[in-house]
Amino acid sequence: MDERDDALRSLRRLLDERPVASLATLHGGEPAVSMVPFVLRDDSGVLLIHVSALATHTRDMQSHPRVSLMVMAEPDAATPPQALPRVTLQAEVRMLPREGSDYEPAKAAYLARFPDAAVTFELADFSLVELTPTSARLVAGFGRAHALVGEPLDAWLRS
Repeated sequence: MDERDDALRSLRRLLDERPVASLATLHGGEPAVSMVPFVLRDDSGVLLIHVSALATHTRDMQSHPRVSLMVMAEPDAATPPQALPRVTLQAEVRMLPREGSDYEPAKAAYLARFPDAAVTFELADFSLVELTPTSARLVAGFGRAHALVGEPLDAWLRS
């Protein structure tokens, strides 16, 4: 195993271990960033978020179904902020209708990671959103950046 493979494996673990991400949307043509809990579905390589219709990022995604999502390692005293490992994904948005066949399996996957969110699934204004990554920028530290698209991205997400 080479250093690149080790770095990619370490960065992939961020998606399993970190529970929240920064979500970037377009809000009235301007960039906007919010925090969202997320789940990576290993079986499909997509991410799931559960959002309220009251949130501006939900309306932003409905208006412009392309987003960026960043997951970053926990800061520590030994690592300069610029060298913190991080994953940035560009993704396509798909709102999952409650009556669709994809909804219940997605809900189960989300609740497996966030069981306390069960109460929000009872609220009519919350929706599950599927984010399908189209590209990734992976930074393992200074001078250790990788870009993934297509099959290499799909394989990395499912690893």
